[in-house]
Amino acid sequence: MTPSAISHEELAEAWPVLSLEERLEGSALLSRVDAEELFLRLDSHQQAELLMAFQPAERRAWIRLLPPDDAADLVQEVESEARAGLLEQLDDQTRREVVALLAYAEDAAGGLMNPRFARLRPDMSVDAAILYLRRQTREHVESIYYAYVLDAGQKLLGVVSLRELMTAAPTKVVRDVMTADPLSVPEDMDQEQVSHLFAEHNLMALPVVDAEGRMKGIVSVDDIVDVVREEATEDIQKLGAMEALGAPYLEVGFRAMIKKRGGWLSALFIGEMLTATAMGHFEHEIEKAVVLAMFVPLIISSGGNSGSQAATLIVRSLALRELRLRDWLRVLGRELRSGLTLGAWLGAIGFLRVMTWQHAGFYDYGPHYLLVAATVWLSLIGVVLFGTLAGSMLPFVLRRVGFDPATSSAPFVATLVDVTGIVIYFEVASLILRGTLL
Repeated sequence: MTPSAISHEELAEAWPVLSLEERLEGSALLSRVDAEELFLRLDSHQQAELLMAFQPAERRAWIRLLPPDDAADLVQEVESEARAGLLEQLDDQTRREVVALLAYAEDAAGGLMNPRFARLRPDMSVDAAILYLRRQTREHVESIYYAYVLDAGQKLLGVVSLRELMTAAPTKVVRDVMTADPLSVPEDMDQEQVSHLFAEHNLMALPVVDAEGRMKGIVSVDDIVDVVREEATEDIQKLGAMEALGAPYLEVGFRAMIKKRGGWLSALFIGEMLTATAMGHFEHEIEKAVVLAMFVPLIISSGGNSGSQAATLIVRSLALRELRLRDWLRVLGRELRSGLTLGAWLGAIGFLRVMTWQHAGFYDYGPHYLLVAATVWLSLIGVVLFGTLAGSMLPFVLRRVGFDPATSSAPFVATLVDVTGIVIYFEVASLILRGTLL
């Protein structure tokens, strides 16, 4: 294969399914420019894996391609004993910046920020400010969305866009054209909260400040795209009743995958054992009216499905801040009506099914088939109602006690409703069929 036989775009597309050896071979086929482009497109985990596969003498040139925030992410991905060696490959200024970034939590604003940003003094003329920004861009600022106005103590005074600078009169000073007291985030703010601010205010970058108001760096929209993807992935995986993988599927080891999936499956399996216990409790009723056993899967699956629907809707609405904790009562009233309506609708379908099969001769439910049909109808109302309420309220309870609502996963709610559904079904059957089939 010659270098012209593959492009960095094609290699990047195939990257997730390639082994480490294939990735190294593919990278070697690219020109230096294309190889650098590919390296910059990879996420920090993939960059770290590739970098550690290079010879130590090669690593310096590759890690120096990265801005400080990306270099810090890469360093965090390698084993702790290898981090000092990577830091030694950086120039003095970048090393100091990366070490400072590593002191922050990985999911905090300080851990996301880039310490290199465009800065201006408030007393500079507009012309001088434009020349100064041009010099900063050439020297170390990777990209400029906004320029931040700082005082002598590095405290944030204001922000000005390039458009505002370009259209302002040359004799004006920066203080005259800046927006004072701009929106900023504290360095310890959680990355999910930062992402909400980007969405609410439609920003390209946000300044990060310490407790004294000194500006430490910026979080750009590029960083937030990765955060949103990461948070959404974690929530979806938790909704599937497992721990978040924290890495692409094919890059998670077999033992780690089993560990992350096995714990929740074990908990759900133990929970489902309660279903068997509930069935055993109503053993005599089943012996007297075997026909009741036919509808057990129908009843409990309907409750589990309604609970899963409600849990998914509420978890996502909480994540998007469409709902707050104080909205729980409104949600309760809404889901109460929804559960009753959906339960009545599904119950009517179940009632018609019994009646149709009886009169069409597909199955004989006996002389009390009307009571059997009524049992199915009323049971579905109760089970769907309970499933809907459980699925909608559990995320609020978990958020209130400080847990991630995504852990009220659909399978967990379904397991809870399975057990309760058995109890509701047979209690309704005992009430309606007592003196006839029971």
